Amino acid sequence: QLVESGGGLVQPGGSLSLSCAASGMIFSMYHMGWYRQAAGKQRELVANITSGGVTNYGDSVRGRFTISRNNAKSTVYMEMNSLKPEDTAVYYCNAKFGPREFWGQGTQVTVSS
Repeated sequence: QLVESGGGLVQPGGSLSLSCAASGMIFSMYHMGWYRQAAGKQRELVANITSGGVTNYGDSVRGRFTISRNNAKSTVYMEMNSLKPEDTAVYYCNAKFGPREFWGQGTQVTVSS
């Protein structure tokens, strides 16, 4: 199970932090990621982090967002800075290990003045 938290309303240029707490899995073995889906658009990768800690970012967020993980807490985080209106979306946590894949329920992030 994946449970996201930390979404909300923020002004352009502001910051938000997202968290995703995992349970029922050996968290350290899973590659973790954040995806987002804006209204009327396809879900897209925002960032991911491998079980070994290697990170990867979508072009639109590189340099503004930072993904990290704490295996002791079975939690993945994403720090989002310099937020733009186009970052508005539902953000989903994802966990992958071989054929196993899990999704969180999503958390809304709205960037608006």
